[in-house]
Amino acid sequence: MDPWNIFVVGVGGQGVLVASELLALGFLRAGYDVKKSEVHGMAQRGGAVTSHVRCGPSVQSPLIPEGEADLMIAFESLEALRWLSYLKKDGLLMVNRQEIKPTTVTSGRMHYPEDIYGLLASHHRRTQFLDGLALARAAGNARSINSALLGAASSFLPVPERIWKQVIRETFPTKVLEANLRAFGLGRNTTARTT
Repeated sequence: MDPWNIFVVGVGGQGVLVASELLALGFLRAGYDVKKSEVHGMAQRGGAVTSHVRCGPSVQSPLIPEGEADLMIAFESLEALRWLSYLKKDGLLMVNRQEIKPTTVTSGRMHYPEDIYGLLASHHRRTQFLDGLALARAAGNARSINSALLGAASSFLPVPERIWKQVIRETFPTKVLEANLRAFGLGRNTTARTT
């Protein structure tokens, strides 16, 4: 079996690194070898953040070669477009419908692409859009976007649902645990209805 290559992208402060940690822990608990690598942008909050998660019987390198990601989870729409070359032709692109304009756009030096969702869908055949912020708010905590997106992605990954819930319980403090479990469930149910 080839490794599962999952590329997670977004901007600082969105929960990209927590999501990649949950992915790695889930695969570890399911008995896979896991390697993970992450890159922080120039600014911790607002700068680009990417994380490579590779899982399989035996994984040698933490980095996903360009064009080899089976799944890309994009927390922000422009970051999905920026890193699209990492996704396999038949890979799954999962995009959170959130637009966080970089300083080059807010300063007027560049423009945010018009109809970014149409652009992404036209570039990649297997694209799914989710409103992670709406799911997180419905779960009771706007910061649980990472759990909502993990829930959506979990439907496509070879790890049982009970293991994902176990790693959420191990990761989040008591005061936000229930909201993150609800966000995970809402994300998973949304994916089941839309695929």
